Amino acid sequence: MSNASFPLLSLIIFIPLLGALAVALTCNIRLAKNLALLFATLELIATIIVVWCFNSAGHAYQWVEHYEWIPSLNISYLIGVDGISVLFLPMSALLTLMAIVASWQSVQQLSRLHFALLLALEGVTIGVFLALDMALFFLFWELTLPPIFFLISLWGIGSGRRRAALKYTLFMLFGGVPLLFGIIILAVNHANVLGGSIPHDLTFSLPVLLATPLPDHLQAVVFLLLLLGFAVKAPLVPFHTWLPTVAIEGPTQLTALLTGLKLGAFGIIRFAMPLAPSAAVQYSWVLGILGAITLIYSALIALQQTNLRRLLAYASISHVGLVIVGIASLNIQGLQGAIFQLLNFTMISGSLMLVAGFIQHRLGSTEVIHLGGLAKVMPRLTCFYFLYALASIGLPGTSGFPAELLLIISTLRAHSSISVAILFGAVLSAAYMLSFTRRAFFGPMTQASVKQVQDLRPRELSLLSISALLILAFGFFPNTLLKINQTTAEAWLSRIMTPPVLTSNVEQN
Repeated sequence: MSNASFPLLSLIIFIPLLGALAVALTCNIRLAKNLALLFATLELIATIIVVWCFNSAGHAYQWVEHYEWIPSLNISYLIGVDGISVLFLPMSALLTLMAIVASWQSVQQLSRLHFALLLALEGVTIGVFLALDMALFFLFWELTLPPIFFLISLWGIGSGRRRAALKYTLFMLFGGVPLLFGIIILAVNHANVLGGSIPHDLTFSLPVLLATPLPDHLQAVVFLLLLLGFAVKAPLVPFHTWLPTVAIEGPTQLTALLTGLKLGAFGIIRFAMPLAPSAAVQYSWVLGILGAITLIYSALIALQQTNLRRLLAYASISHVGLVIVGIASLNIQGLQGAIFQLLNFTMISGSLMLVAGFIQHRLGSTEVIHLGGLAKVMPRLTCFYFLYALASIGLPGTSGFPAELLLIISTLRAHSSISVAILFGAVLSAAYMLSFTRRAFFGPMTQASVKQVQDLRPRELSLLSISALLILAFGFFPNTLLKINQTTAEAWLSRIMTPPVLTSNVEQN
């Protein structure tokens, strides 16, 4: 690990949190909006600096900051970044900035609180990606709940928004219980391996826990507990029902964040697999089947949807299933393809949901019966939507293609039978996206409100142009992203295939 000479990572955690405080305390609404935009922009710049200065040749954690927090339990403020997490920082910052800009006109009530909560959510989400202490990670993980609950219940666009907020919170609290138990088991196991006492020899440090052998009888327990907790957030079938509900009842800007930032899938890669490597290998086939079921089931449900927001929610769930299949392949193509696809969520799924929000704000609905002929009156929005839709189904030239190609190759190498499900899922993906596009954008114009709808405003046009350019850039030059996590991905695989051996001593970092 390389220690930081300047607390840059702490800075990118606290910039949005300080911004949230400043926005909340500002009396002038226009100034509050400008402050939210300023802090979100500063956050994006800071995260880009992290990526620019990142040394992709090494697999160790970089810019590590370590401060004692709760010494009696050996809980520390320990943060760092590696090739797996570094690219999620600017993508999270970019998507939050896009959500803020998209909310500029649509949020009229309690707007200061709305923008403050978006910034607070950004800060704790960045903390999830950076935390290297399991207790600190769990704190950030749980701190995502309050802002999301209030964003859904106060600014939701459906009559059942409070029920949706409660449903989301209960699902996440349910998922947090196995996560906490898994973390505690890991900490206690470390003390037992050392032959020490509790709480003196507990540790929650991820680097130390990765070097601590986990007995066979605990491997499956820890893996299944962590997998259960992360599956709820991902979400995977059968824990997926909260996302379509939030997509219909909640604000589209928040739904864009929830579909674009897959913290659950990231948690499986970061924690569940490497902390219980033997169990991860043993149950990789179960993980692959679970991913395939999620992929096909959600795609079939999406095929029946008549509401764009619900369709995009199920499409997002289906693509998470594809990511899980790639992770379960346990090869370099699967891991890099999974990370690439998770980054695509921020650019593609998030942007598609923002487009749905623009339509909802103008027409009051995203039901296909209320649309039709949008391409005639909103040509600019249609062009962006069509690009995102094609990227979602993996069209060559977009960032969706190299990610899906890597995932298909990885599955063919590891689970040839499951690869059939991936190919079938790709066909279903094209079917539900193109079918809805045909009816909503190129179908007959039957509603008078559609004839008078306004196309993208300059601010919205600039907003969508950023993600569109990234989708094309990474589609033609995928190695720009792949080379950043190549070394870390190889070290991750080595860790899974050659777990630490149980000895009398465990080296502490």
